Amino acid sequence: MLRSLHMKLVMIMVLLILSLMTVVGAFLINSVVAFYLNDFYTQIGTVVGDRDLYRDLTQETAAELAGEVSGVEMLDQVLGAFAGELGVNGSNRNYYILDESGAYLAGTDDEYGPKLEYTENLLAVIQDRGVVGDKSNVAADYMDVAIPVDRGDGQYIIYIRDNRDTVDELNNQLFILIMQALVFGLVISVLLSFLLSKTMVTPIQRLTHGAERVAGGDFSDKLDVTSRDEIGVLTNTFNDMAGQLRDTLQQVENERNKLDTLFLHMTDGVVAFSSEGEVIHSNPAAADMLHTAIDEHTRYQDLFEDIASLDSVLAAPDYLEGEREEGERYLELLLAPFDRENQAGALVVIHDVTAQRKNEEMRREFVANVSHELRTPLTNIRSYAETLSENAGAMPPNTEKKFLGVILNESDRMTHIVQDLLTLSRFDSGHSELKLGRFSFTGAINDLYNAVYMEAQKHDHTVELKLEPGLPEIVADRERILQVMMNIVSNAIKYTPNGGHIVISAGRTAQQVWMEVADNGIGIPKEDRGRIFERFYRVDKARSRESGGTGLGLSIAKEIIDRHQGVITTVDKEEPGLTIRMELKIEGPGHG
Repeated sequence: MLRSLHMKLVMIMVLLILSLMTVVGAFLINSVVAFYLNDFYTQIGTVVGDRDLYRDLTQETAAELAGEVSGVEMLDQVLGAFAGELGVNGSNRNYYILDESGAYLAGTDDEYGPKLEYTENLLAVIQDRGVVGDKSNVAADYMDVAIPVDRGDGQYIIYIRDNRDTVDELNNQLFILIMQALVFGLVISVLLSFLLSKTMVTPIQRLTHGAERVAGGDFSDKLDVTSRDEIGVLTNTFNDMAGQLRDTLQQVENERNKLDTLFLHMTDGVVAFSSEGEVIHSNPAAADMLHTAIDEHTRYQDLFEDIASLDSVLAAPDYLEGEREEGERYLELLLAPFDRENQAGALVVIHDVTAQRKNEEMRREFVANVSHELRTPLTNIRSYAETLSENAGAMPPNTEKKFLGVILNESDRMTHIVQDLLTLSRFDSGHSELKLGRFSFTGAINDLYNAVYMEAQKHDHTVELKLEPGLPEIVADRERILQVMMNIVSNAIKYTPNGGHIVISAGRTAQQVWMEVADNGIGIPKEDRGRIFERFYRVDKARSRESGGTGLGLSIAKEIIDRHQGVITTVDKEEPGLTIRMELKIEGPGHG
């Protein structure tokens, strides 16, 4: 019952009225108390501050000096004369004449006077006659003020006390009025909330019935729109949604038919398994690649248990990779769970990578062959250039310098190509070992900055260094990491038009350090960024050759970072240029 919209609206209105009346009542009661407190102390302060009263209270009269009346009697007479102005009425508010110790001497309430309690204000005057006890206390059930008076025959305390009966009576009347208003407010709120809920719930119930029909697959009827308010807009929207859902389901069915056709004729093999390892679906390409028949009796363990167990595939956060040779074919397997939350099953995609493997092997052979072929002529060119340099003068100077420049430039370029090719060849063969050591990551970046500064100045580039403070020392091959850094920054300098801006920034995460190099140069199209780390791949071959590019620099950088178990990648950004990010483990490969 309490879960219905009717009751929720009623409870909201009731709570709203209760909250409002509580706040108003508390405010009114506190305001009345504060008003009476302020009025009491203002009235007493104004009357006591009167010069005539103050003179009469403090100066002895001739009758006192003659011994006809005592000081207490005279004070009683003076206060009696000003009783009206002080608001003293003998019932709610009284005055008391006390001695310096607080003992009762005279007043308007002889019954309570001897039993007078020592309040904070009274104690303040007893302890220090230089003060007036006039502190207000909202929580107390009285209002009081204590005034020290010094006369010739002794020291006295004038104590005025109000029992706040008037305030309490007024508060009681206010409370009764508030309760009466609360009762009327609750009755009205309940009636209005029922009327409002009825107005709102009826269209919602119609929407609910319509939603149940749509959930059951019935899209034939539309709901009638009976109003132009938000409920009417919602009803219109629901009708539109039902129509869109009907069209979407039809499109999904069409797409499913297309996917079934594509799945049947695609060249990659696909096999889907349930969480128990039973085959849910497979296409002919999978059976052809695996050289085996796949039917409802085939189990996951029969096909891919040697690659990875089904449990490990179902628990994988992303996907697992594997390889297999089937005759002369090289197969690459991607094993991934679908519906990871419920572990409903696993999907195996089979790629035939035989052609790629052959091309990769041919490329590696090409690198090795070219490297060996270039080493001998490279040595001869270098020797000839050095001989010409040592024997300058045997030919016209201009011709000699021109030949020397061409030979040296070509030899440097060939040397660079050979070094890159040999580096990749050593990586591929596994003969290149990392020389790990601990060094300052900040120091390495500063060395890089100093090394490239002059080259950047030649192109009028501005190089900005942004390093987080306190970067740790890392474990890595310092020379190889510097080679990667130099390669990234050199590319930024090379492919940024003169007058560009290059930013080298670095920082750390929990277990890693990172460096980013951002430029505002020509950049790389998004469709090509995923391939810039491939060997020999160049976006603009003509521009790369003009600048001395070989297409191997970033490939070497990626090989070095991969061997450090790090990450090197491009960073997506909207502004012109390119940003390359490098991440390394602080404690080196094999940690974290």
